[in-house]
Amino acid sequence: MMYFRDDEEGFPLQEVGNGNEPLLPTQHNSFVPRLYDYVLVADKVEDMEDQLFKKQDAFILELKRKNIRVTRVENDGKLFFGVRAPEEIFAKYKYLLKVSDGCNWSGEESCDSSVSFCTRIRIVHFILNNTFIGSGEGLKDLLCQGAFETMFCLHEKKEQKKLKKKWASWRSVFRLFQQPVTDIKDYFGEKVALYYLWLGWYTRMLVPAAVIGTVVFLYGLAFFNTSPLIHEVCDSDIIMCPRCDKRCKAWNLSDTCIYAKVSQLFDNEGTVAFAMFMAVWATLFFEVWKRHRSLYVSKWNVFDWCEDEEELILEIVNNPQCKPKEYRHSYLRSTLVLLLVTLVLVVIIGLTQALVICRVLASILFSRSQWYLLREHATTIAMLIGAVLHYITIQVMTRVNKFVAFKLCEIEETRSFAATERSFTVKMFSFQFFTLFSSLFYVAFFLGRINGYPGNYVRIAGEWRLEECHPSGCLTDLFIQMAVILVLKQTINNIFEFTVPWVKLFFKRTKTKKKSRKCGNCYRKACRETDGNIEQCDLCKLRDWMTNYDLTDVNAFSLFNEFLEMVLQFSFTTIFVAAFPLAPLLALINNIFEIRLDAIKMVSLERRLVPKKTNDIGVWNKILEVVGVMAVIANGLVIGISSDFIPRLAYRYRYGPCAVSNSNGVDCMTGYINNTLATAFMANLNVKKDFQELMTEGGHNVTQCSYKDYRSNEDQSLTSQFWFILALRFAFVILFEHVVVICKFIAAWFIPDNPNRVKNHRLDDKLRRLKKEFMEASEFYDTRSTEV
Repeated sequence: MMYFRDDEEGFPLQEVGNGNEPLLPTQHNSFVPRLYDYVLVADKVEDMEDQLFKKQDAFILELKRKNIRVTRVENDGKLFFGVRAPEEIFAKYKYLLKVSDGCNWSGEESCDSSVSFCTRIRIVHFILNNTFIGSGEGLKDLLCQGAFETMFCLHEKKEQKKLKKKWASWRSVFRLFQQPVTDIKDYFGEKVALYYLWLGWYTRMLVPAAVIGTVVFLYGLAFFNTSPLIHEVCDSDIIMCPRCDKRCKAWNLSDTCIYAKVSQLFDNEGTVAFAMFMAVWATLFFEVWKRHRSLYVSKWNVFDWCEDEEELILEIVNNPQCKPKEYRHSYLRSTLVLLLVTLVLVVIIGLTQALVICRVLASILFSRSQWYLLREHATTIAMLIGAVLHYITIQVMTRVNKFVAFKLCEIEETRSFAATERSFTVKMFSFQFFTLFSSLFYVAFFLGRINGYPGNYVRIAGEWRLEECHPSGCLTDLFIQMAVILVLKQTINNIFEFTVPWVKLFFKRTKTKKKSRKCGNCYRKACRETDGNIEQCDLCKLRDWMTNYDLTDVNAFSLFNEFLEMVLQFSFTTIFVAAFPLAPLLALINNIFEIRLDAIKMVSLERRLVPKKTNDIGVWNKILEVVGVMAVIANGLVIGISSDFIPRLAYRYRYGPCAVSNSNGVDCMTGYINNTLATAFMANLNVKKDFQELMTEGGHNVTQCSYKDYRSNEDQSLTSQFWFILALRFAFVILFEHVVVICKFIAAWFIPDNPNRVKNHRLDDKLRRLKKEFMEASEFYDTRSTEV
């Protein structure tokens, strides 16, 4: 059964003036909105003495006191409250926009025209969240207590159909550069539109990065059969030291032939140039993005928009007697939050160490396995398991990090939601960044460098040897780790992100269709005219509300989740790109589908997001700048410290055949692999204590084995070549970072933030507005003079 009640009683608004000031515009506009601005949903309470019912009724009464029309609909044990604000509220909003300092004419062309439905939703959303009952409780408190179940704004069928056709469909998947961002702005607000504008621009800029990264990868592939390093590994008869103690056996260097070929794909001369390119690319992307953004915010008339003034305007519209929320700062709270953030980061780094221990134990267990496949590939399998565990840790810690970040924001007691959002964004990104990258930083800069050497291994709890780099090089481990995390994170997240809302909606719609058949059908022609301004009948209202009610719920941080996912991907694409040149290509492929997936989800599977006005992507700009700087540092360290680029360079020009004037046609890198190895002898008591006995897979006893390090064979001390290469590594890192930073500064200086056409457009707009104000003032004074 359905019951309808339209509560239209209200209270007249007062107009204030002193005879010389213009009265606030309060005339009713001829436009009658077809949709309600907002819908509140609550469970029906039979007992009228129930506290929840009283609070629910008190809140509705407070809305009526603000002259807001509330239509109550009962259906199947649910109460739906359709909320529609009077035109006077929006007229006041437009007037205050015009007389403000920073928001004047911001996005609204004239006080005589009606506001868009997008603007109506934003204003009503603010009023609902800033309406309080006698006990001081607001809508947020009532939702937590169960007085109301949920709240949502309505999709517009005509505009929704238009967006589906032009944008939110799989047919548009390859229209990368044809997003209707202005239509998105008109429907979802400037904040969502800027997200898709940024995502589209980021995806477009990934094209050259993906092409060059693929070329670097193919460059390594082209030298598969000609590289002397690969031949030296594959044809080697060198016996290597066991990977673990006790049951592990010595192995042949030639066993790693395949991994040496894989390492050649990304650890080659082209990687250095590509890393430099990506560091400059990150700056170019950010600088050109600022120009691209300014074109659109100027077009949307929000270039000079001011967040504080917008907030004050909405406060006055909601309550003319309001007081401004003052800025406050507590050093005690800030210190407490800083200490807690540090504690959380320490815990996250501790989880990274736990993953290291898991990999060490897995490697030992697999090395002792009776299965040949596990025993032979123990290091690789352990690294893969570590990467999968890292991915699982990321998924779990994402929820923990979100909870902790919210609690820290509550401790801070920020003055507004916008301030809370900024603070939450910084904390959540920091937590997620450490969760994702702590393990990668360990693999890139510590793995294989702190594990010791035969006779003096570093052990966990005095028993388990620390893991070593992959036999083909430390960069192979970083490559495997990044590939697994990036592929799993993008594919699995996108699958769940789309299928879960779709499945939920499918079952909800099936259940709703059965109920809607009992309600009958509407044959009113006006209800079927989607472009008309005639209000729908009660049956159509309910069906429209139920359709929106069945959609997946959204909140103020729904867009934040999408932004966080993309900025973390941007971090993956730039920070360790030297170890994984295919990262931009994978990111490009993901984003081609991500744009449409998010669009379909937003338009068809989720409730409508509350439109938010803004002229920038906010604190994400600062985060992108920080990521760009970190990309320079990390890539310089990866090439200088983690890769074999510097040792190869030193060998070619100082220690190899080409260091001698007459090399007799021998390749300059001949003998490089053997040069990087040191020998451990069983005659050394410390070595014998570690290995007890050296046995090969064939069952032969050996008296010596090799390991990767620059150490003397006699006393295992570091050689002069080690110190020379170490000095070269540090010199390269300093040189690389200085050159790239200079290039970044030149790019940032050379590309202005605002194009000339934007500056000229703003100049013309200001001149036009000043002329109009001057003409209005002239007419006013001429009229006064005539009267006098």
